Amino acid sequence: MRLRNVKNANKIICKGKYYINNPYEYKGCFSKLFKNENPIYIEIGMGKGDFIINNALDNPDINFIGIEKYDSVLVRAIQKTDPLEINNLKLIRLDATNIDSIFDHEIDLIYLNFSDPWPKERHEKRRLTSPLFLNKYDNIFKKDCHIIQKTDNINLFNYSINSLIENGYEIISCTNDLHNSNIPNINTEYETKFVSMGIKINRLDAIKKKI
Repeated sequence: MRLRNVKNANKIICKGKYYINNPYEYKGCFSKLFKNENPIYIEIGMGKGDFIINNALDNPDINFIGIEKYDSVLVRAIQKTDPLEINNLKLIRLDATNIDSIFDHEIDLIYLNFSDPWPKERHEKRRLTSPLFLNKYDNIFKKDCHIIQKTDNINLFNYSINSLIENGYEIISCTNDLHNSNIPNINTEYETKFVSMGIKINRLDAIKKKI
């Protein structure tokens, strides 16, 4: 992914209407930030925000949090959301390795859309469906663990299926051609581009019941 610097990006981000400057202070109580007890869905690596923004607009009874570590794309999401009125959306700047430092048993669903596949074996722990990350997610889910992943990378997709199953998840739906399925879908920026190029999109929906 090519990242282009945006002039005054940090300043724009910090002034964002829906940007949370210090998410650590809300650990375990993000429902208070939203001022309701609605479910909380997060997208780790939201890019420029199309997916999370449109989901929030379409689902006012669900709270959404978009997470992105790169200023150069987070700033684009900030610029898109500032003119809108979306009471059920917040944006956070964070590296996913710290995900369990800001949430504590309060998340209902995680979206992983077009994450970096980290293809080299020595980088396995960096994949967002590695056992390392799945263990972190265990600590942030409110009840059952629920992950939905989309990717164009078949190797990452197959890895995710195996990793999820080995860590107690049940794959409740799975397709290698999302856009020729009957599964409801909202595109990400990458997805729109990939589909226009004829690239098939893989999608899985996995749940682990907590005892």
